[in-house]
Amino acid sequence: NHKIVNLLSVGKTSLIMSLVSEEFPDEVPLRAEEITIPADVTPERVPTHIVDYSEAEQSDEQLYQEISKANVICIVYSVNNKKSIEKVTSHWIPLINDRTDKDSRVPLILVGNKSDLVEHSSMETILPIMNQYQDIETCVECSAKNLKNISELFYYAQKAVLHPTGPLYCPEEKELKSSCIKALTRIFKVSDLDNDGILNDNELNFFQRTCFNTPLAPQALEDVKNVVRRNMTDGVKDNGLTLKGFLFLHTLFIQRGRHETTWTVLRRFGYDDDLELTQEYLFPMIKIPPDCTTELNHNAYLFLQSVFDKHDKDRDCALSPEEVKDLFKVFPYMPWGPDVNNTVCTNDQGWITYQGYLSQWTLTTYLDVQRSLEYLGYLGYSIIYEQESQAAAITVTRNKRIDLQKKQTQRSVFRCNILGAQGSGKSGFLQAFLGRNLQQQRRIREDHKSFYAISTTYVYGQEKYLLLHEVMPDFDFLSEADLTCDVVCLVYDINNPRSFEYCAKVYKQYFIDSKTPCVVIAAKSDLHEVRQHYSLSPHEFCRKHKLHPPQPFTCNMTSAPNKDIYTRLTTMAMYPHMAQADLKNSTFWLRASVGATVFAVLGFAMYRALLKQR
Repeated sequence: NHKIVNLLSVGKTSLIMSLVSEEFPDEVPLRAEEITIPADVTPERVPTHIVDYSEAEQSDEQLYQEISKANVICIVYSVNNKKSIEKVTSHWIPLINDRTDKDSRVPLILVGNKSDLVEHSSMETILPIMNQYQDIETCVECSAKNLKNISELFYYAQKAVLHPTGPLYCPEEKELKSSCIKALTRIFKVSDLDNDGILNDNELNFFQRTCFNTPLAPQALEDVKNVVRRNMTDGVKDNGLTLKGFLFLHTLFIQRGRHETTWTVLRRFGYDDDLELTQEYLFPMIKIPPDCTTELNHNAYLFLQSVFDKHDKDRDCALSPEEVKDLFKVFPYMPWGPDVNNTVCTNDQGWITYQGYLSQWTLTTYLDVQRSLEYLGYLGYSIIYEQESQAAAITVTRNKRIDLQKKQTQRSVFRCNILGAQGSGKSGFLQAFLGRNLQQQRRIREDHKSFYAISTTYVYGQEKYLLLHEVMPDFDFLSEADLTCDVVCLVYDINNPRSFEYCAKVYKQYFIDSKTPCVVIAAKSDLHEVRQHYSLSPHEFCRKHKLHPPQPFTCNMTSAPNKDIYTRLTTMAMYPHMAQADLKNSTFWLRASVGATVFAVLGFAMYRALLKQR
């Protein structure tokens, strides 16, 4: 970023010449040529253009043009000339303000030149002006003749651009601005790894290392806490720094002119100059070729587990509404609506369980990886796990064609699209996967319903996610997304004579030549089966098209519905070639189901052991 410094008014050309030649010029031109200071000779490592202005040589139009291009403007006055001081407020500041946007004002630096000619300082006259105009970043007195404060002037000019006070602090109120408090509060919460409301020594050291690449010595840590203790009663608690103490420290840094400390922290945590999280931070580049899916990797699940643990205060392995609210305090909005509770597993109180929580993250990553990256960004994944970006949390699976060729897959998430006529029992099939019988499903509010359900299944001892998606029954408008999946369920109501026809039509139009395995579900199997108004019975249809016979299914029971069918669907999604080849071989189903039962029991035992550790 090139930062342009404009110098206006008295003795400014001498200042520029003195900076470049490191001596006072004998002859001073009306205007200095534009000068670029290379990045490697400036403290902030930023190239700097210095642009001079001369009223004698240049038009007003040229001046306005330079003002619009400038990142910072130095207004130079002569300390021994009262008129030049008055001109700062009567002419230069109004002129600059008229030419710049009110919301993005350019920082100003007042420069008192010729300090070698007077004994006294002009600061008493200048301070009221600084208090009157918020855009004035700082004031410095210097002398082009004896080179006093020349390099400091340009350092302050750079600093005003790179570390401006404006977005952080309100000098009149002597306190941090609300947007700065909001950003620092998020940073505090992300850094509070155990969510106890204080930063202990380990957390402070991690924070220090993350932002400044160096830990604090034990004595330095104590000194910091003592400064806070001396100034406020509730800044330190249980020998750790509270949010109040953390905000106080940043106020102190700014008041002492060390804005760069606060800016370094803000930028490390993804903030731009307007204290908004940058697009680059929230949405890092990630390439997803066609026919590939997106999943969370092992590290991402470990991170999300730690986030769950730090918010599950009562250790009941579920998140209460208050705990969910607390978890998402680092977000600018609430990302999960009430439909999430009907998309994943919940406990008896309807709270999202640990498994349900991971399932929802898996679903978001699979369906909308950009949103998942954004959410991980709010939680500080790349900072806590010291990765370049959230993209490090994502696995992009290989092309599905290669899986089919090699007859094996490394995927962990499989999508099953559920198609069927209105009222065939699709929603019931989704909710039964989450362990809800018909009675429990009837309590779900219409506006809280979800078209997705996701949970884990076990296939041959491997834990996999099955994602069910209920497709709206609009036969003529099935989109690419409605058809793209790993396995298809065609659901009909055995008690409705017109229900199967839709399944037959959809199959013949969209799936008859597809490599995607299909299963016909005979839903509401607790009811009386009626003859379907179609040329073939469901059984005959399946036989003709080499499909498995219709699978009976009901969720009208007092206990939790049977989950075998979901294991079968996952198995077919994982091994589509076997699903066709083993059509006549019932042991295919058997092997999958037995494996699932054993591992569901084992999985639960391991889960309980994990809970005990946690």
